[in-house]
Amino acid sequence: MNIRRFFTFWQPQTDHWGIEARILRWITFFWLFLGLVMVFSASFPSGTIESGDGTYYFKRQLIWVLVGLVGFNFLVYTPLAKSLKVAKVGMIICLILIWLTNIPGLGTTINGATRWISVGPIPIQPSELMKPFLVMQCAVFFSRWFRLSWWHRWFWLGIFGLTLLGILAQPNLSTTALCGMTIWLVALASGLPSVYLSSTAIAGFVLGLLSITINEYQRKRILSFTNPWSDPVGDGYQLVQSLLAIGSGGVSGTGLGLSQQKLYFLPIQYSDFIFSVYAEEFGLIGGLLFLLMLIAYGAVALRVALRVKTMEYQLLAVGVMVIMIGQSLLNIGVASGVLPTTGLPLPLFSYGGSSMISSLILAGLLIRVAREGSTHQIIGVRKKFVLPKRLNRKYEAVKSKQY
Repeated sequence: MNIRRFFTFWQPQTDHWGIEARILRWITFFWLFLGLVMVFSASFPSGTIESGDGTYYFKRQLIWVLVGLVGFNFLVYTPLAKSLKVAKVGMIICLILIWLTNIPGLGTTINGATRWISVGPIPIQPSELMKPFLVMQCAVFFSRWFRLSWWHRWFWLGIFGLTLLGILAQPNLSTTALCGMTIWLVALASGLPSVYLSSTAIAGFVLGLLSITINEYQRKRILSFTNPWSDPVGDGYQLVQSLLAIGSGGVSGTGLGLSQQKLYFLPIQYSDFIFSVYAEEFGLIGGLLFLLMLIAYGAVALRVALRVKTMEYQLLAVGVMVIMIGQSLLNIGVASGVLPTTGLPLPLFSYGGSSMISSLILAGLLIRVAREGSTHQIIGVRKKFVLPKRLNRKYEAVKSKQY
């Protein structure tokens, strides 16, 4: 095994990859590099005030990037058939961890939500780490739907339901909605009957409505979203400051590192609202270029899904695209006031170890699908062809007569 491939960006052996795999790889690296630049810029004032080190958050993000890149490169060079085998186990482990966050004393509460478990000094977010396993298991499960017994169907539907309920109980409505939409869209792509899809969509809508009714802070966010200026220092504060940051950028932006909103006003500026800082510093032009990058990534992902011959891999590509692009658009929609304020990070951009690792693993899975789809074979697996015993005896008999 070549250890270098797990740590380097420049790998000459990628020259023989298909065009889709190479495009996805370089878009991922550009996206990641731009995200690191923005974490450095957005977190510098907070790091200076909180710890006396402006690079405090950047250095920690860099560590998580290196950890994520190891997983990214490992998946890029590992056959999908092997990676998909761990989906079930990973899904169950993450489900247990998600429910453990709801046990008093085990979960760590940050900003009013208990979404983390502390492993020593390191907080991990199971709902983020669960996303790659959710996509993989959805691809495996729905590709085999018509061949499974009803017992197996109800078992995994129950696992998916418990996962969503566990995330919703943290409470984390935005991640619940994203994961629910991912499951639904993968099921739609697999060709499930419309009666199943429509009933599930109605149930999800009712569950979300119930959560908003029970949780007052979610209800306030919905109401403040419609008119944040009615309470600019209260419930509408985050959105107002985000809109001010985006508007201050103008057409060309204030310049890298010159955002004013990140200094004293914009909350969580290096995580949930990092796009607001990006838009202020790079302006409308930078924002449009970032959206074009997302469109390119999504278009290539769809092309990969259409080219592969195995339904499992098609659904895997669709699931990764929904998470990466869907979550990005939701984050941008929140920052720009198109959607109610949520706590979804911007993939490969926002500060956070669990989100970074999860995003890089998802990107690695998509590139692997592109690699195997471009050659129509399982790359990296060498199988020795062995004749069945009956045919082998006939072959030996004919061979002995000839010689």
